Amino acid sequence: MSARIVHLLRHGPPLHSGLLLGHTDMPALNSDCPQMRARVEHLRIDQVVASDLTRAAEQAKILADHFQVPLTLDANWRELSFGAWDGLAAQTINQAALTAFWDDPDAAPPSQGERWSDLRTRVSVALDALATDTLVVAHGGAMRAAVSVLTGLDHRGVWAIDLPYRGLLSLCIWKDGSGQVTGLRT
Repeated sequence: MSARIVHLLRHGPPLHSGLLLGHTDMPALNSDCPQMRARVEHLRIDQVVASDLTRAAEQAKILADHFQVPLTLDANWRELSFGAWDGLAAQTINQAALTAFWDDPDAAPPSQGERWSDLRTRVSVALDALATDTLVVAHGGAMRAAVSVLTGLDHRGVWAIDLPYRGLLSLCIWKDGSGQVTGLRT
């Protein structure tokens, strides 16, 4: 059975870290990051796809130019929307509401925010759109959602995975839509 490889690369650190950025469009601290290029130098890819948020899109453009492959921006690869919490530090948010969200992000999403299942749905659509070996520059939440979609792990299982900035996660996806996590480089 043939498979395609999807390499998920988390963007570099944002200009201001320690915030629930979600859909807040903050640039990365350093768009042209030599560590990111070095992390993916060995990959064989046909295209680069990225979240349309600046912290991912700018770095993806540099990588697509480096590999001389097409770049597509796809809003389905955005981070989870934290709604009213977007851009705030966790310690400034009502701790009972934040704890309820982390315990059950479908039953207790942030006000005006997105449910975990909504993120999984849009990332599933994004994964289905990838027909060739691809480098995706995205966010920690979207990467975890991809792992959840392909493996069936719940939010607790995938949030336990450490995905640092510039972390690379490679997935093998078979035609039937099933997947396997093949490696994590941090």
